[in-house]
Amino acid sequence: MDSLKELYKLGNGPSSSHTMGPQKAARLFKERTPMAARYRVTLYGSLAATGKGHLTDWIIEETLAPLATEFVWKPDVVQDFHTNGMLFQAIGNDDTVLDSWEVFSVGGGTIAEKDGTGVGAGKVYPLTQFDDIIDFCRTENIELWEYVETHEGSGIWEHLRTIWETMSESIERGLGKTGVLPGELKYPRKAKSFLKKARVQSKRLKYTGLTFAYALAVSEENAAGGLIVTAPTCGSAGLIPAVLRSIKEEYDIHEEELLQALAIGGLVGNLVKENASISGAEVGCQGEVGTACAMAAAMAAYLFGGTLSQIDYAAEMALEHHLGMTCDPVGGYVQVPCIERNAISAVRAINAAEYALFTDGQHFISFDQVVVTMAETGRDLKCGYRETSLAGLAKYYPPCKNQQ
Repeated sequence: MDSLKELYKLGNGPSSSHTMGPQKAARLFKERTPMAARYRVTLYGSLAATGKGHLTDWIIEETLAPLATEFVWKPDVVQDFHTNGMLFQAIGNDDTVLDSWEVFSVGGGTIAEKDGTGVGAGKVYPLTQFDDIIDFCRTENIELWEYVETHEGSGIWEHLRTIWETMSESIERGLGKTGVLPGELKYPRKAKSFLKKARVQSKRLKYTGLTFAYALAVSEENAAGGLIVTAPTCGSAGLIPAVLRSIKEEYDIHEEELLQALAIGGLVGNLVKENASISGAEVGCQGEVGTACAMAAAMAAYLFGGTLSQIDYAAEMALEHHLGMTCDPVGGYVQVPCIERNAISAVRAINAAEYALFTDGQHFISFDQVVVTMAETGRDLKCGYRETSLAGLAKYYPPCKNQQ
């Protein structure tokens, strides 16, 4: 499995697969084609279907500037390797194609070529099943975060400190803003009002309300194109910061423990990325918000003093109860139902951890089995429910001037 540095990334929203991935691909292609006079970019599948709402064309055009970019939209053409396909072509002064590159945005800002380069090719972690990792930790009498440190090196803590600082800053920015988000939905920012209402509530409702507010703050920043952390994607970026911030405040958690929790959650997210997918265009929102909920539940269970079995149970339960969740963004924007989904699932992550700690950690379904099930479920979803905005809420909500 890859390093956690490939999972937790800093970037601007609204989508890791539709903006961050294409931006990275455009930058690399630009570097290798200094002879180009202009560019042609063909977008396939989900990238073409919801590219406008996700700012795919805008970020590519900005990255390839000052040269002009022509876009070809082919939403009905879905490549076998992954639905988020891109074909970059460098065009010369005589209109000949000087160079071309087919590449895919596979989720979380990661790009890969058709031969699989860039997907599951990392050599940081030798074990790719949670059961095996837990067995190893029991044998060596170490915690999950120590397993991460063993394979990442001590340098991982500085990276995770930057991740936590960025998460915290995105919460603060989001809490301080009002108005509507970009796009034709005119979706109102709600984080600040939630914060005000949460402050005057009784203890338990205050805790829940603050968790809502923090998740909304980051998700609204993401929708506005602000700087966030992929956790594991932009569309699910609000969940983990909210859970960590609310637990930190409620229980006075030290930063060192928060970083250890981030390491454990990152390991959980990496396992999903390795064995299934974190791409909404490939497996639906279960791969994004579902994975983020599992990551956050594992973190919370650790911070609550859970055993290895209880951490596993919390992560398994969180992902299990997101199975089948569709990705059907209204108008192609990462706003409805995405923003509310982050807030609700943040509380669900805490609940999963609490439930697990009321048990001895024994459970029928393993986390690894749920990951396999999620991948199979995602493949069985109709195309319209995998980030194309052609079905579900996106179909029945009063339509915007949508897509390309």
